[in-house]
Amino acid sequence: MLELYQAESCPHSTEVREKLTELGCSYVVHNPRLPGHEGGDVLNEQTHRALTEFGGEDAIPFLVDTDRKEARYESKDIVDHLEEHYG
Repeated sequence: MLELYQAESCPHSTEVREKLTELGCSYVVHNPRLPGHEGGDVLNEQTHRALTEFGGEDAIPFLVDTDRKEARYESKDIVDHLEEHYG
C-alpha cells in the first residue's frame, strides 16, 4: 500500500499525485497540515503525529510504501521510487 502525506496546494505534492495517477497507482492520502517552508498550520493532529513519528521530519510530501517497507521525502526521490517500482 502507498500512503502519501501531502497538502493539496503544495506544488511538490501535486507532482507526486500526478505521477501516481500517471502510473495508475492506488494510494491513501493524508493531509496533516497546510504547506509552508517552516511547516504550515496543522489540520489533523493524528496524521501530523504519524508523519513526524514515522518519518522523523515535519516535511511534505512524504510517501510510505508499506509493501516495500520504505519511505521517502522529497518529490524527486518519491517520483524516482515510483517509476522504479511501479512504472
